Amino acid sequence: MRGLSVLLLPLALGCGGGARPSSADDGFVPLFNGRDLSGWVRVNCAPETFRASEGLIVISGKPTGVLRTERMYENYIVEFDWMHLQKGGNSGFFIHSGAMPVKGQPFTKGHEIQVLDGDDPKGLWTGQGDIFSIHGATFVPDRPHPAGWMRCLPSEKRAYPFGHWNHYRVVVNDGTVKLEVNGKEVSGGTKCDPRKGYLCLESEGAPCHFRNLRLKELPSTNPPPQEIAEEYQGLQSLYTGLDLRGWTGTDGWKANDWVLEGSAHAGLLSTERSVQNFLLVFDWKSSKNGNLELHLGDSTVSLSAEVKAGQWDRIIVAVQGDQCSVNQDGRKKTHTISPATAPHPIAFQASGEKIQFANLFLSALK
Repeated sequence: MRGLSVLLLPLALGCGGGARPSSADDGFVPLFNGRDLSGWVRVNCAPETFRASEGLIVISGKPTGVLRTERMYENYIVEFDWMHLQKGGNSGFFIHSGAMPVKGQPFTKGHEIQVLDGDDPKGLWTGQGDIFSIHGATFVPDRPHPAGWMRCLPSEKRAYPFGHWNHYRVVVNDGTVKLEVNGKEVSGGTKCDPRKGYLCLESEGAPCHFRNLRLKELPSTNPPPQEIAEEYQGLQSLYTGLDLRGWTGTDGWKANDWVLEGSAHAGLLSTERSVQNFLLVFDWKSSKNGNLELHLGDSTVSLSAEVKAGQWDRIIVAVQGDQCSVNQDGRKKTHTISPATAPHPIAFQASGEKIQFANLFLSALK
């Protein structure tokens, strides 16, 4: 069946949904120029996870993660076509997204417009245009979910299966969201929180194509600061999710999708990138209540797990001169270190326990 789907694919390209005709004065602007990913930012994936090719945004599906717009949007109409290449393929389009993945997850806080091939036999989710909140975002679905989830199931099935294009039209205005699948509204919700943020495309295990992404902005309704998603802080991902590019001393370490794993006897893992003053963010957990050492030039800072074994802990490290501030899940400590006289790598050393990292981000400070 895999070979058959590939043979049929060229014939299916014109089938299914398609973008509505546009004119110079309809108010829509392209979100994708068809040539490269200008205007978009890879959040936590390898360069090859999302790429532009012949008018398409091609998503490999590996690793799990997101590509976001450079700027935030509040009220708008956005349209796009999508197509899965494999049966059961999974992807998504996020609205109201924050810039960073949440603790211990490869995805950001926001609201997801489901891009999926196939339905749940129990009727709890579909590939027909679900809308749902993720990782701390909230909204009120237009129809109650059978299991009480914060998720709107579509009113009817209108999506075409893998190998065919589907057209989505999403209207977002003042905390309300409505979704049209191939020309008819099927799902929606109100009281979205946040109600302003980035747009994201999702990579989640299978190849998916997007095309004809365009957006028309609507007037602002002035959301309060608490209803605006987390903004970009200049942090750049240190981990591709596919391999250990950008690292040295990788003995005992391996890439496992969005998680970087180290054995109990893993060596000192160092960044190839050198910095002097910096902001470092990462999530970690150990198989037991383990310890972690950060090597910062001539100084070492030890961290003990302050959550239960197997639970994610988010660490934010800010180094400025001889001051090292460590925020560990909201608990702040300050260490005096030897001030670096030149940029240097950052190294991680686990203390005798298996360890996992996720969401490793770094930003140089002046």
